[in-house]
Amino acid sequence: MTDPNSSNIVRVNQVDPTVVKIQGAGKAYQSVAQSMALAVQDATDHLRNISTVATTAVAVATEMMISDPEKFGQYVQIINQAQESVNKAAMTFKDIGTDAGDVLDNFPSGSD
Repeated sequence: MTDPNSSNIVRVNQVDPTVVKIQGAGKAYQSVAQSMALAVQDATDHLRNISTVATTAVAVATEMMISDPEKFGQYVQIINQAQESVNKAAMTFKDIGTDAGDVLDNFPSGSD
């Protein structure tokens, strides 16, 4: 150990508060980024599930259209509604992805 009056004293366990603040902000940013990734994954699952249901509805409506051509219009309406549900799910996916990106862009990362 050096002389306490010397300028070469090594100080142990002294942390600059700025470093702690920057590290904390970085960890918070990582947590928010993970949450946004999960939101996008959930939106992806939603879109996939809606697409599966819509594809099934279209297949059944097409089969019934072939077996009962007199109700053609009714089955076309079902097919159109199934496609509309996929379109809405795709827009929801896009909105969630865009919003997640905006959240990250506006969240302090600690590097500023």
